[in-house]
Amino acid sequence: MTTVAESDAGSADDSGRPLFVELFLDLVYVFALVSLTKTLAGDLSWTGVARTLVLLFAFALIWALTTWVGGTSGLDRPSVEAHIIGVAAASLLMAAAAPDAFGDRGLLFAATYLLIHAGSISYYRFLSRDPAGPRRTARIAFWEAIAAVGWVAGALLDGPARLGLWALATAVEYIAAVFGWPVPKLGRSQAMEWQMRGERVPERYRQFVVVALGVSILTTGTTFSQHEYTLNRGYALAVVFTIVVLMWRIYIYRAGELLTEAIDRSSDPALLTRAAAVCHLVMVAGVIGVAVASDLVVVRPLGDTPPSWAAVLLGSPALFLIGRGLLDYTVFGRVSRSRVVGLVLLAGAAPASSVLPPVIVALLAVVVLALIAVANLVATRLHPRTAAPPALG
Repeated sequence: MTTVAESDAGSADDSGRPLFVELFLDLVYVFALVSLTKTLAGDLSWTGVARTLVLLFAFALIWALTTWVGGTSGLDRPSVEAHIIGVAAASLLMAAAAPDAFGDRGLLFAATYLLIHAGSISYYRFLSRDPAGPRRTARIAFWEAIAAVGWVAGALLDGPARLGLWALATAVEYIAAVFGWPVPKLGRSQAMEWQMRGERVPERYRQFVVVALGVSILTTGTTFSQHEYTLNRGYALAVVFTIVVLMWRIYIYRAGELLTEAIDRSSDPALLTRAAAVCHLVMVAGVIGVAVASDLVVVRPLGDTPPSWAAVLLGSPALFLIGRGLLDYTVFGRVSRSRVVGLVLLAGAAPASSVLPPVIVALLAVVVLALIAVANLVATRLHPRTAAPPALG
């Protein structure tokens, strides 16, 4: 693990405690995820979902690179703190532009996004003390330059063309990251260039999930406070809050607690760390979907349930369970049967959603998640689990 010195301003040590400035960055991401949630709730269509995913992937990539590269460069330096604050400021501007990123503020969003990458690349290339930094940064810069063509071209176009080009640019960035940013003559990044021991990265992943869960609570509470208080809305508030609580419980027990141990035991810790990043991104996407569902249900708990509402009410917990199942495999080398059963039950509830009010559909999701949480608790009590990551490489 990167050695980090204690300071009056806050520190990150071998226990994985984050710097206060990293928590400051997370506060910006609370606003960013709230912005995406409200935007999707206002356009609950396949196009709206696709747009939200593209923007979510863009924000997540910035957050991940700041966490990973910052952790290998030494978090005790004042310049690192200044850099993270700069990323936070630019991310705030991105978040403010996000609701209209596919409208008049597309160029602002894309330019700010590329500016963050350019600033980070420049910082890690010229100021970082990490010996692997120059070669690693050159690889990332190569692929970001390719992706920048799609981001800029998309910002100059409207409608489906912008979505298509931005989706392509995002795909280029993520595929390049998966394969280690391969570049002619430089090759690809080696695992040791990204390896960080101890609790730091798992703790940051857990914080990202907690940020998303916090967004669900914030969105739900804000929506409830902005509408007339009724008994039915009170029931809806209790139901959607219970969904958030159950997702937190399912996440942390036990794979979320044992992720650090799994990384330490893995034959390829860096690869396992990247795999865990994918798991958490899928789960965060599911949590954001639940935040959208919560907003809808609190506004109108009774009445008919449109297909798009049913999709987000049942599909979002399903997406969360898919990510959680992937995390199971990452930590234990197997997927818990309760995840699969939960997906089947959620799919089975879908046909009935058309004749049920939204709050009852949400209650069905509560029942499924509660059964999974109880199954987890019973299974762990009967058969204590230890980290046993799959063989990699």
